Amino acid sequence: MTMPWVDESPREECGVVGISGMDVAAEHAFLAMYALQHRGQEAAGMVTFDEEGLHVLKGPGAVGDVFETWSIRKKLRGRTAVGHLRYSTAGGSDLENIQPITARYANGTIALAHNGNLTNHFDLRKRLVDDGAIFRTTSDSETLIHLIAKSRHDTVDAQVDDALTHLEGAFSIVLAIDETIYAARDPRGFRPLVLGRKDGGAIVASETCALDILGAEYVRDLQPGEVIRIRDGVVKQLRSLPPAEHPSPCIFELVYFSRPDSRLWGISVDAARRAFGRQLAKEHPVEADAVIAVPDSANSAALGYAEESGIPFELGMLRHHYVGRTFIKPSQEDRDFGARMKYSPVRGVLEGRRVVVVDDSLVRGTTSRSLVRMLRGAGADEVHFRIGSPPVKWPCFYGIDMPTKGELIGSELEVPEIAGELGVESLGYLSLQGMVDAVATGGPYCTACFSGDYPTPLVDVDKGFVSEEGPARK
Repeated sequence: MTMPWVDESPREECGVVGISGMDVAAEHAFLAMYALQHRGQEAAGMVTFDEEGLHVLKGPGAVGDVFETWSIRKKLRGRTAVGHLRYSTAGGSDLENIQPITARYANGTIALAHNGNLTNHFDLRKRLVDDGAIFRTTSDSETLIHLIAKSRHDTVDAQVDDALTHLEGAFSIVLAIDETIYAARDPRGFRPLVLGRKDGGAIVASETCALDILGAEYVRDLQPGEVIRIRDGVVKQLRSLPPAEHPSPCIFELVYFSRPDSRLWGISVDAARRAFGRQLAKEHPVEADAVIAVPDSANSAALGYAEESGIPFELGMLRHHYVGRTFIKPSQEDRDFGARMKYSPVRGVLEGRRVVVVDDSLVRGTTSRSLVRMLRGAGADEVHFRIGSPPVKWPCFYGIDMPTKGELIGSELEVPEIAGELGVESLGYLSLQGMVDAVATGGPYCTACFSGDYPTPLVDVDKGFVSEEGPARK
């Protein structure tokens, strides 16, 4: 039984990996997926190709739960591999939705891994079904497979190009048709995708940390709207998608999702979060004895706050890294159970002291309330909350599994009211302008969840397929 109440944080839809032209491609894909585990823990899947055809292994759980050494070497043969890690956003958590999605069509066998959400998925799906298409999953990603199969162009390159031009919204895609990989980012570049090289082969992955674990050379980021074809490690640029007015990479990748040792769009994630923390300290100073982080995603921002404020950074809270996403809840009445399973306060750091607690974001506020009670129970005299991003007020339609607008505490309450709900002496959010200015070299960014400014047409919302409140968490 999955307990979503354990962690109220927004969740990334997935991580994607493609390997071409490398012996035992599956082993390299496995390591890359392991490095990207933070991007999806609900399910994992991998498809490989060799002269015998397609080989598939996927299932629910983390990478280490789905793949074992024997299964990789015995079952997943070939020099081409596509891997996927997922949380369910569009589509549910049913087994048929685990990617890569596979299908056979006239020109070969397709394996698709997709990061993002299509904002015209239901509109496209209805048209395809009306034309006779039969969908095997509820995932928005399957739409692309049907568009490829339906294309009347003669070559595979042209069919992929044709299909991609119909998509609206966010997509970083790794798609294999037999032993040829296609990789693409949407014209606004919402989700990251990088290209690397090792031993004559080519690697595409969601983050640079996947290249690092392989000892691979980082070549470059795929540009917004770029489409490439990789065959036996040889990379060729294809026609780019029609350009957007301006790129809109998701700033929440820097705030929370990506690993701090990754680089996105030329920016160190750790450096970005430290910059958020330093700006936060300038905007919301406070007299205190210690700065502590809500581990682990807020560690860098807390260090930045401490550096700017001169208040010592202390290890005031520990995270339990061995808590699975599935366990038995002892009682429905215990509101703090999830927080206690995930975090432990360090009494020696907290007792009798004024503490600044730095977190990356504040969504529903339920976990934060529990943390405040834990900190006070450990002896903290004052608790001052500081958030390394602005109030989350709007739902995301681009691949973040975020609560509906009505569930977002920042949408429903003003800052003083939120402080009262949390039970803290003070509460300060990083301003939108301060956040954007701190990482200006990588922008402009999508800030829709903070500002309500959506950079693409929300086709499914406009046509009534999806509520303006946003899709409810699956």
